[in-house]
Amino acid sequence: MQDLNGRQGAWLLLCVRPLAIFARLRQARPSFEPERGDLMDDKAQGRLNEIEEKLGYRFRNRALLEEALTHRTYVNETGAGKDNQRLEFFGDAVLDFLLSDLLLAQFPESREGELTRMRAALVDEASLARMAADLDLGSCLRLGRGEDKGGGRLKRSLLADAFEALLAALYLDGGIEAAGRVVKERFAPLLASGEALSGRDFKTDLQERARLARGELPRYQLKQVSGPDHDRIFTVEIYLGGELMGEGVGRTKKEAEQDAARAATMLLKGESCGRS
Repeated sequence: MQDLNGRQGAWLLLCVRPLAIFARLRQARPSFEPERGDLMDDKAQGRLNEIEEKLGYRFRNRALLEEALTHRTYVNETGAGKDNQRLEFFGDAVLDFLLSDLLLAQFPESREGELTRMRAALVDEASLARMAADLDLGSCLRLGRGEDKGGGRLKRSLLADAFEALLAALYLDGGIEAAGRVVKERFAPLLASGEALSGRDFKTDLQERARLARGELPRYQLKQVSGPDHDRIFTVEIYLGGELMGEGVGRTKKEAEQDAARAATMLLKGESCGRS
């Protein structure tokens, strides 16, 4: 390892685990082929068409896409199809591999520790849930009745899992090129903005930014709490003075405040760019 230069060493340290997992899963590829015959109705198929349009990819095996969007509660209640847990497991490895490659190409001077931190920031639950929301995966999820009534279509954990399962479905249907293109298109804006890579506390960042831009400190207000006792969803509004700057959601009040601070920070940055 001492004979390797910085980039080569970073590559090996960052990618050896994803590559090993990726190779094993690729060998097991046939076992991921889903069964046909449990197709969605025409309305649901129409929503899947919209997802394909947003992805810029048409599935040859639509059953893979359906499996990626099927939660275990649906299978438990109906006994139909397969849930997306295996695809989620596979998609996690695919995403790790593709992001590692993307980060190494974009940050050739960065060392292993920094690359690992950046990758972790990109694949956290909140980031992946936002990716899923952009594709409107929540409206297409097949959920059990209880999970659906409990707000499952908005849960970050379910959305993040569905996004990873979707990447696995893309790889299995179209290969590494199809999955790689989607990852690059979806994550490139985050890499360009630098916000997702900073690792900073958004509340602290906003407080300083608001003080300099407005001479005021942000105020957080709990808007609502929904969901069952064991799986609460908090919604928080954020104000500067009397102006509503945005809102955030999370499974804790603290997480929702961080999400709200992120939204307000982006708004302040937009104002700053508009004045410059």
